Amino acid sequence: MPNAGNEWCQRFSSTRRGARLARHLAELELCRWDFPLGGDESGRVAQVVAELAANAVTHGCVPGRDFELRLRELDGVLRVEVSDAHAGKRPDLRPAGDGHGYGLRIVEELSDAWGVTGRVVGKTVWAEVAKRRRRPAATAVRP
Repeated sequence: MPNAGNEWCQRFSSTRRGARLARHLAELELCRWDFPLGGDESGRVAQVVAELAANAVTHGCVPGRDFELRLRELDGVLRVEVSDAHAGKRPDLRPAGDGHGYGLRIVEELSDAWGVTGRVVGKTVWAEVAKRRRRPAATAVRP
């Protein structure tokens, strides 16, 4: 069973390659925390990381500044935080059909809560994914 209190943080270049690397390393870190690849939590968190990192690279990029990904395992939730240096562009849900804004709709669908907080430089977009109760391993009963 994973232990609440795990935390991991890494900075990435504000490029598509950096966003892709953030997703892959998040998946590897979740495996270390006993959330296997392809599991409900790791799959949801990986997609949330992908969407928030893509937004940081696309909309929050400041030349010469990286974005930061932080994962936290708290009681009951896995928290994803993506910070960028652009304070002026705060994410919001746009009306369906305008061709943009689907990434945050995906984040809203996959997470149990999300929001934006300001920083001294830039902003942090966060999302929380509820941890599911793990079932005990089945044991064979012999007659």
